[in-house]
Amino acid sequence: MAVHPGAAQGELSAGRHFLYVAVALSRMEFKLRYFGSVLGYLWSFLRPFLLFGVLYLVFTKIVRAGAGVSHYPVLLLFGLVLFNFLADATMMGLPSLVARESLLRKVSFPRASIPVAVTATAAANLVLGLGVVLVIALVNDVHVRASWLLILPLVLGVFAFAAALALLLSVLFVRYRDVQPVWDVALQFVFWGTPIIYTIDFIPERFRQYVMLNPLAVAVEQGRHWLVGSEVPTAAAVMGSYTELLLPAAVFVGVIVLSVWTFRRRSASLAEEL
Repeated sequence: MAVHPGAAQGELSAGRHFLYVAVALSRMEFKLRYFGSVLGYLWSFLRPFLLFGVLYLVFTKIVRAGAGVSHYPVLLLFGLVLFNFLADATMMGLPSLVARESLLRKVSFPRASIPVAVTATAAANLVLGLGVVLVIALVNDVHVRASWLLILPLVLGVFAFAAALALLLSVLFVRYRDVQPVWDVALQFVFWGTPIIYTIDFIPERFRQYVMLNPLAVAVEQGRHWLVGSEVPTAAAVMGSYTELLLPAAVFVGVIVLSVWTFRRRSASLAEEL
């Protein structure tokens, strides 16, 4: 079936409009977040690394979970950077529509651009954090390898996943304010259920596939492999085969589809519900 040129051009124009609004809102969000603060952005950047320092000391000197694990500081920091981005993006995105109630009532623009813009703002720390991860990797005698380039599309996948969650949570929060405390608890489950402070080897083999259903766990495991090499197994090796990776991929796609479907269904009534 032929696609009408006018329809295709309209979709392209709508896409450009959405991108323009998302970028503009992201810039505004970034400026407002640190307006009048000298150390605001610095503390926002340092927070995950202060947490990294505490966890590193605890799990290497006290609990000794990192004992015998090659390049443990690199693995720990990489996992923390990805998780903190997901947590920041979703926790800031969750109330983003409610916080901009007056804007939604007065101006006509793509509503979904708000949580996407908030996710892009959180990505600033992600980019800087990954830069620090690479520096720590070099200090920790990890050799530079071509597979580091593969981390970029992986990070883009994590960004898409976080944006989808922020989109879904933001529209649910408009009607159900209990979503915020529930998500606070859910993030704790995500943190401890993802191989961040420990490696996948600490999990009994019969439970590893269940842990890897979480797309963030797949990203952490595969990213660690690309970062330090064969000392860390690939996500496919943990799952048993590449075919088994279709399960977390289905979760990834399902979250995105559910987010877009839910937002489209309820976007028309957002102003009234606010």
